[in-house]
Formats: sequence, C-alpha cells, structure tokens
Amino acid sequence: MSSAAHTGRQPEPEADVVIVGGGLAGLTTARHLTEAGLRVTVLEAAERVGGRMSTDRLDGFRLDRSAQLLCPDWPELTRLPAFSALTTRPFAPGALLRTDGRTYRIGDLRRSARGTGRAALTGRPDRGPEGRSDRRPEDYGDQRAGRRPDRRTRGALNTARALTNARSRAAMTGAMTGAMAGAVDLVRLRNALARFVTVPPERLLARTELSASQALSARGLPSRSVDTLVRPLLAALLSDPELTTSSRVADLTLRGFARAGLCVPAGGLSTLPELLAAGLPHGTVRTGIRAVSVATNAVTTEDHGTLGCRAVIVATGAAEAAGLLPGLRAPGFHPVTVLHHAARETEATRSPSLLVDAEAEREGPLSHTWAASAVDPSRAAPGETLVTSVVLGQAACDPVSVLDKASRAQLTSLYGGQAERWSLLAAYHDPHAVPAMPAPHDLRRPVRVLSGLYVCGDHRDTSSAQGALVSARRVAHEVLRDFGLPSEMATTALPTAA
Repeated sequence: MSSAAHTGRQPEPEADVVIVGGGLAGLTTARHLTEAGLRVTVLEAAERVGGRMSTDRLDGFRLDRSAQLLCPDWPELTRLPAFSALTTRPFAPGALLRTDGRTYRIGDLRRSARGTGRAALTGRPDRGPEGRSDRRPEDYGDQRAGRRPDRRTRGALNTARALTNARSRAAMTGAMTGAMAGAVDLVRLRNALARFVTVPPERLLARTELSASQALSARGLPSRSVDTLVRPLLAALLSDPELTTSSRVADLTLRGFARAGLCVPAGGLSTLPELLAAGLPHGTVRTGIRAVSVATNAVTTEDHGTLGCRAVIVATGAAEAAGLLPGLRAPGFHPVTVLHHAARETEATRSPSLLVDAEAEREGPLSHTWAASAVDPSRAAPGETLVTSVVLGQAACDPVSVLDKASRAQLTSLYGGQAERWSLLAAYHDPHAVPAMPAPHDLRRPVRVLSGLYVCGDHRDTSSAQGALVSARRVAHEVLRDFGLPSEMATTALPTAA
C-alpha cells in the first residue's frame, strides 16, 4: 500500500491510470487506454522502455537481451495499429534439426513428402559443414594411396579385403536401414503436422490437459520421431527442456510454428516497444522511476514521491508483480542464457534457418542457434556475421565463461569453420526469462485484483509476446468497464496461437 493510503490522505490525481512497467504489456495497455481518451502515465524503472524485449547496440551489432522469437500467426501483431509499421524478417521454413549425426529439416509443410527425407534415403556418407565428404584419403585403401602389395602379402590382403567388404556391406545395410527408417519417420511426422495445422484451436484446447511430455507419448507418432525430432523442437519453442509445459500451450505453439513459421522484428526486439511508445502522447512514459508500493489510487516511488490516480495497473514481470501485489502467486520460471558471437562467414552462417541440436547433452550446452545476420541483415554491420545461441534449463545457470568455452566445439560442428576464433560479443542470463506454464494452466488468469487495481503481463496468459499483448487487451477492457466507459475489445475469444 502507498504512504497516502496509510495516512488517509487522497493524493491529487496526476493521471487517470498509472501503469507500472514499460515493457510490451504495459505500453500496449497504455495505447489502448489513451485511445479510449484516458490520461495515462507509464513508470519504467530502467532508463529505456522494453523490459525483456530490449536490444543493445555494440560496434554495429544489434544484440537482443532475450531469446524471444515471434510467430507471424499471432493475431495481436496485426490487430494493433501501432504495428502497421512493423517489418518482420522470417526464418527459412521449418527448422533444421541435428540428430544422430544427420541434419533434417522439419516443420516445412511446403516441401513435398518425397523430398522431405531424400538426403536420408541416399545412404551416402555424412557431409561436413562445407558439404565436403568427411572421408580421409586413407579410407580408400592402399591402391588409392599408390601402393601395390607384393605377392607374399597378396593372399592375406585378399582375405582381409573380403572380411572388410563384408563388414562394410553390413554397415552400409545398417546405415541404409536406419536412413530409410528415419526418412519414413520424417514423412509420417510431416503428414501428422499437416493434419495438425487444420485442427481448430478450440478443439486443441478441448483435449485432456497433460504435460507436453506426457501428451507427446500419447499422440500416436513413432517413439523415435518423438524423442529425436519433436521433443528437441518443442523444447526450443517453449524454452522448456523438460517439457513440463501444459499440452494445450504446446499444441497451440506447435500449430502456430507449423502454420506460419518463425520471424524476428527487423532491427531487434526493441522495435516492438519502441513503436508502441512512439505513438503515446508526449510525457506519458517516464523512465528511471521505480515503484515501491501501489494502491488503488496511488503509486509510491523510490525517489519521486507519490503519484495520485484513479487506477493502477502493475505490468511488470511476474516476480516483480508478486512483490508489489502481496497474495499474487508467482509462477516458477525457465532460466535462459543468450550468447551472441561475431562469427566468420561459412555456408551455414548464410542460411536463415533455426538450428536445433537434439544432441546438445553430448555436444555442448546450446539448445538452438541461428545466424541472426542472415535472418535480419540489420543485426550486423555490412561484412559482419552475427550468430545468436540459446542455453536452456539448469545449464543456463552456469557461468558465462564456462558456457562460452563449452559451446565452441558445438558451434564449429553446427556452422563449420573454426568457432574457437569467434568473438563473444555479449551474454545475457535471465533466471526469470520464461514464466512456467505447467498443467493445469489457466490461459486466462485474472487481471483484475479489485476495482482500481489490476495486473497484466505474459504470466497472466501465455509466456510469449502474444500472451503479453492479449493480457494488455484484457486489462484495458477491465479498466474501461470499471470506469463506465465503452469497450469494443473482444475478451472472450480464445487465442489462436500461444
């Protein structure tokens, strides 16, 4: 409670609504309310808006502080007029997933079923990062090296060759069998995704709610496909390596990915909050002001006194919101560390694909990575290459120096070249990066604490930019209703993407 509430004095209203938090949810709420004619003040503790959706600039690079990726299928991105000027940069369709020494493209429904597993069906030796064969000269035998065996050893060599050829044929047969099985699994997975994207969101939400991990086991897909392909992809999309997330959220997320793919805002994640802030009346946003307590009619700040108002909205992260609103339950969190490297150009760093490493536990700490400058050229100066990588789970809590060193061999394997020569530009660790959404998860947590006091953010809906935007629309509707003002914002429609 504010000091004004303790003394019984009613502070003179400086605004109709004070919003604590200048991130995506807070700024979106401010846009809704100012467009409805209310006077709004947004208080942001940092020196710039954006919250977790911030972008640093360093030597010509634009470095996002979080690993959030957008889905073009999110309706809130097109619903808000503020985003009419937003330019998004798409990833290549689907994602590249490395497993069992091979790389597969999954989730690209525009590819033909015949082409989906073609590389796996060839049975050819795995190729290196630059497309060259990994076979060495000595693998071709003595005659390839220009040697001719003498007559005394010819019989022994013929016997050895016969045994070797037999083993080689057996190995080739095993490799071909594994490759064909993998290709069949890919076709089955592709067909399953093609059916999945046609299911209306309402039917997905009507399914029995389990954890994402439990639901995958009951989906009827080949267990090999689930373990080696779907689980690593979902873990990357949800930032949840254990897949404890509600199956309903996972279904919506996977459906959006399969339908529309992924994208990033041109210029960095900060583009979204900057577009929202730019459309607010001058003086609405006040940075460098930290709120220490809230009431229905005032916000008390650390160094700037008490601001009177008619209503307060807490639009901070979940942990900070629980600190300002005693009794508000804070969720668990999935920690994330983001690494940005200035890389040397290779064939792989020219590809705008999301790379998911299903072998991360053996190869290194990175769950997924992408050549950010290939997806969005504005992320790096001309002639420079930026690679962004993500560490999830408990590994994300390791020291940055440990993660950077452990990731170099993995990056070399994924991108080619010599990643040990890359420069680490920045690393961002956030222990509260993604609010956990275990089953059962309420996709519509209350945003009205009581009349005059409200809360919004991704922790009230789904842990994504879409969730933050939806919660902002819901809280604006509640405020306008309590103020007796008309609201045309739909609040009953369920989200079509997480």
